[in-house]
Amino acid sequence: MGRAIRRPHSGSTGLFVIVSKTEVPGVHVLDVDQHEDARGTFARIWCAREATANGLEPRIAQASLSCNRERGTLRGLHYQRPPHAEVKVVRCVRGAVFDVALDLRKNSPTFRRWVGVELSADNGRALYIPEGCAHGFMTLERDSEILYQMSSFYEPDAGAGVRWDDSAFGITWPLPVSVIGPRDAGWSDFRDEDSPWN
Repeated sequence: MGRAIRRPHSGSTGLFVIVSKTEVPGVHVLDVDQHEDARGTFARIWCAREATANGLEPRIAQASLSCNRERGTLRGLHYQRPPHAEVKVVRCVRGAVFDVALDLRKNSPTFRRWVGVELSADNGRALYIPEGCAHGFMTLERDSEILYQMSSFYEPDAGAGVRWDDSAFGITWPLPVSVIGPRDAGWSDFRDEDSPWN
């Protein structure tokens, strides 16, 4: 992972999002600059001005919450095809997950490569996933909840995905899969021409 880029906006109170690059271009880890006192803690988890200053998409069109009962639950890997492609900011607000961003951009130097990051309620970390990357996660604890912020509205007809265990990607998941939906288990083998991004 690259070095953190800390750019508080003018008039900052000292609370800002810490942005770290990963080996996949456009995928970033977002950490919180947490304030603690006798009452507890407070942290900013998103700021459109800070996103823009760091070259990230500032717009959030929708937010969703994924609740998962069992450890080893796998969801993904999902994306929306253009013109409905979306940026996702994914954060675990309860429990812990192993979160994956997979590069599907054919012109990218990291095409077919992936980044995996542990997100937990304890570490407060988020993963920023740009257009052109698929996303999926595996729960590391029971009753894990994941908050999604998306830059585009959900379009069911634009939804697509790749299989979690496709040898084209070689993703190393930390646990055996205990629960997976039939759609996620049944994606076809990936071919380069399947990618909607050049």
